Amino acid sequence: MDYVSALVPPLVMAVLFIAVIVTMIKNQGGANKAKEDAAVDAAFARAEAAKQAAEVPRDL
Repeated sequence: MDYVSALVPPLVMAVLFIAVIVTMIKNQGGANKAKEDAAVDAAFARAEAAKQAAEVPRDL
């Protein structure tokens, strides 16, 4: 019976890990893909604008 109690935790973790991976794969793309892509693009644009605003012109 000790072997059963030794095998249950790894099996449970393996099943949960597979479920997480399957959920991640299923949620890629779909209806929210454009919304997520727009959010990432906006974040990159904000970061680039902040970087350019922080740069000091060297020709002054």
